[in-house]
Amino acid sequence: MKTIWIATRNEGKVSEFREMFSKLGYQVKSLNDLAEPVDIEETGDTFEENARIKSETLSEMLQEPVLADDSGLVIDSLNGSPGVYSARYAGNHKSDADNMQKVLDELKDTPEEERTARFICVLAISRPNHKTEFLKGTCEGEIASEPAGENGFGYDPIFYLPERKKTMAQLSQEEKSKISHRGNAIKQLEKNIRELF
Repeated sequence: MKTIWIATRNEGKVSEFREMFSKLGYQVKSLNDLAEPVDIEETGDTFEENARIKSETLSEMLQEPVLADDSGLVIDSLNGSPGVYSARYAGNHKSDADNMQKVLDELKDTPEEERTARFICVLAISRPNHKTEFLKGTCEGEIASEPAGENGFGYDPIFYLPERKKTMAQLSQEEKSKISHRGNAIKQLEKNIRELF
C-alpha cells in the first residue's frame, strides 16, 4: 500500500483523509507518526500560505511528497472571520466548543438570512524538486443558532446545510465526505493523484 503523508496533528482531519484515501489504495501518515515531534508554525495570512508552509516544511524534512490542508470557516456577516484563525478563534489554548460559542455569541442578534457561511479547504501538494500545487474545495451553508449532532469536529455542529436540514455534525462520515469542503478538494485531487503521489 502506498503512503501519503499529511502535515497535520489534527486526528479529526487525519481520520477524514484516511477514509477518503483508503478507497484509492493509500495509507495515511501524519505528524503524529513521526518519531520526533515537529511543530510547524502557521504564520500565513491566507489558507494557501498556511497550507504551503506545512506541506513544504514536511516534504523537505522527509524528502517525500506531502499533502497539507488549511481550512476554516468563513462567515459573511463577520467579514470573513474566523477564517485562517478558525482553529484558535477563541484563543490559542481554547477548545472547539469555545470557538463555536464565540461565533454564536457574535451572531446572536443576526437574523437567519444573514448567517450565510462556507467552509473552505485549500490543499497544498509539495514534492521534492517540484513547484507546490494547490486545490480548493468549498461547502456552502449557514450558522445554526445552537449546536446539533455528535459527528465531526471543529464547527461542524453549528454549520447548517439547508438542503439537508441537518448540521455537518449530524451527517455520517460517508455523507460528509461527499459534500464537505475537504471532500470537494479531494475529488479534484483524485483526478491526478497517481502523478502527484
